[in-house]
Amino acid sequence: MKLKMSKNSLFAVLLRSPWWISLLVVVLFVLASGALLPKQYVPFGVMGSFPFLVIGVIAGWRQWHAPNPARVAEALERAGTLAWRDFASVLEQAFVRQGHTVTRLNSAAADFSLSKGTRVTLVSCKRWKAAIHGVESLRELVAAKDARQADQCTYISLGAVSDNARRFATERGVTLVSGDELGQLILDKKKR
Repeated sequence: MKLKMSKNSLFAVLLRSPWWISLLVVVLFVLASGALLPKQYVPFGVMGSFPFLVIGVIAGWRQWHAPNPARVAEALERAGTLAWRDFASVLEQAFVRQGHTVTRLNSAAADFSLSKGTRVTLVSCKRWKAAIHGVESLRELVAAKDARQADQCTYISLGAVSDNARRFATERGVTLVSGDELGQLILDKKKR
């Protein structure tokens, strides 16, 4: 069973924040331990800063390896100008780079079936240029996932997903990919 960190937990927020914020927390923790604890307990207080140090290192590593934001924005802009066939090819190449076996589907609800090991993910992305994405497309994707007995489903869009669709996706376990996440997906790692 895969455990998922709450996106509003302190550590999740620090992982999304600049790396130096976690290290600042470490410094404050160490200073407070030295100032407030008896001398024999200071090392134990300092050890309490270790999780923040680990989070700072992880955040720093992620930020160091993250693609250039200007390149991500450029990739998204370019994706908006592509025809469906070209966009599908770009996505297919991105999924293959991630180690998936990609099968194109001739279905209204899902466009790709991704296999990695024993896990199967259905991907819907044909409406990627729509201005607003509602619940109906997500319902169709979930129905296709259930019918094919897939493990997961992903919905890809350039435009905004309505609040109702976002709630539905959360309730039904649909992964929404848009914005910077989509830009990072389609960016060729060699060109980052």
